[in-house]
Amino acid sequence: MKSSNPLKRMIKPLVSPAVYDFWVRKLVSNAAWETPLATVVERHVEARDSVTLLLRPNGHFDGFIPGQHVNVTIAVEGIRHTRSYSLTDVPRKDGLLSITVKRVGGGKVSTELCQHARVGDVLELGQAFGELTAPADYQGNWLFLAAGSGITPIISLIRSLSLSTLKQNVTLLYWARTRADLCFFQELRELSAREPRFHLHFVLTREHEMLPNDLQGRPSLALFEQLVSDMTEQRAYACGPAGFVDNVRELIAERVGFFASEAFTPVTTNVVDLGKVTVTLQRSQQQVEVATDKPLLAALEDVGVTPASGCRMGICNTCACEKTAGVSEDLLTGEMDTDVNSALRICVSAARSDLTLDL
Repeated sequence: MKSSNPLKRMIKPLVSPAVYDFWVRKLVSNAAWETPLATVVERHVEARDSVTLLLRPNGHFDGFIPGQHVNVTIAVEGIRHTRSYSLTDVPRKDGLLSITVKRVGGGKVSTELCQHARVGDVLELGQAFGELTAPADYQGNWLFLAAGSGITPIISLIRSLSLSTLKQNVTLLYWARTRADLCFFQELRELSAREPRFHLHFVLTREHEMLPNDLQGRPSLALFEQLVSDMTEQRAYACGPAGFVDNVRELIAERVGFFASEAFTPVTTNVVDLGKVTVTLQRSQQQVEVATDKPLLAALEDVGVTPASGCRMGICNTCACEKTAGVSEDLLTGEMDTDVNSALRICVSAARSDLTLDL
């Protein structure tokens, strides 16, 4: 990012951004040369093992569109980790942002944010990204399908639509294990009571104490036909674990007018063990042997190479690098990539021969 500050342009040849950041943050906690940083200004429990953090970003954050994500980088036990989280509010006049984080078993970043993040803490942000967004001029019906943490980008879209009185039907089917796992529970119920065009359905898979309006069961065509009468007129968005999204896509993608989805679980690969292959890292002038039965990002980390990464799902492109030689497999599509000088998302690609990467 090119600095527009005349003083910065003058001193840049004399002071590195890293040195500037070190000293200026002793005076202003979220100040930086060009890095987006955000201060936690509020924290509240959203559901079981889930917290919402309200953040005040510095001037280097460029804004977002409802439905997008942001990479969050924190240090855990002295090691920097980056993970992606949905921005759960709409753009606000005061510039504040919110993310809602669910603690994942074994997840270092989610555990740190859920259990230890406090007001005054400073987080490093990336710029917003993601395509699960809504056109501003669409006037038809909306169908939102969320499972677990998949509600986080969906709530931003729903909040955006409900800023004014709803003029079209909006239907939300929200799957969770139990009622205690439902995020934004009270807000969604209040919106349903206030807006007759907002149709809310909680679907609980492991709840023992069911309420009269609660539903049970996995996604099924019968359930959709029962709750959504005009499928062909729906603009549908689905978000949740990969298995949930794949199931929903198979059931309704060809039955609705529009279908978009995001899966938030890291890609799993069919075990294709071709033994070890050699990866040449051009910039760092290293050669390492990596496994072929896992994504390249994980395989490189196993041998001590830690490339920049974010979502680990092929969405944010933080890990993308140039491949100048070799064959890789796209684990999302199963396609083999033999092209040279192509951009490779190493979090969702596996080596199928020796490779040369611009890392």
